[in-house]
Amino acid sequence: MRHLKRTAKLGRTFEHRNAMLANMVCSLIKHKRITTTLAKAKAARSVAEKIVSLGKQGTLHARRLATAKLHTHGPTVALTKAERQKWRRQEDVIRILFEDIAPAFKGRTGGYTRIIKLEQRPGDAANKAILEWVDEVVTAAPAELPADGDKKKSESK
Repeated sequence: MRHLKRTAKLGRTFEHRNAMLANMVCSLIKHKRITTTLAKAKAARSVAEKIVSLGKQGTLHARRLATAKLHTHGPTVALTKAERQKWRRQEDVIRILFEDIAPAFKGRTGGYTRIIKLEQRPGDAANKAILEWVDEVVTAAPAELPADGDKKKSESK
């Protein structure tokens, strides 16, 4: 009997499944939206929700737990200062989570992601889906750009 067994196995071993879900959540944090199968999206959603809850705590311990769960590390080669700053701004998943995504969800108690169902994949008829953040994160970043643009226009006049 499978009573009280909630884990979707997804045809993978424990280590492979955890690594795949961690990679999917990292991609979701970086790119704000991912396209995958419906089963994987449902499994990744719970991981993403727990990671955002850690991000909202904002403590050093929460950062370390998120780093351990997402298996993230710094750049693997030596970088110049400018390259390090670019990597941190665009690729550092923990920084993006704690400084960009978590503050956008401060007033929200859950439900940080949404799943949008798509058509079936032609090869194997698997149901596809888009996993994305709800609107707060998507609109938070572009809202800052016009404000800076307006400020620059007023300074140049």
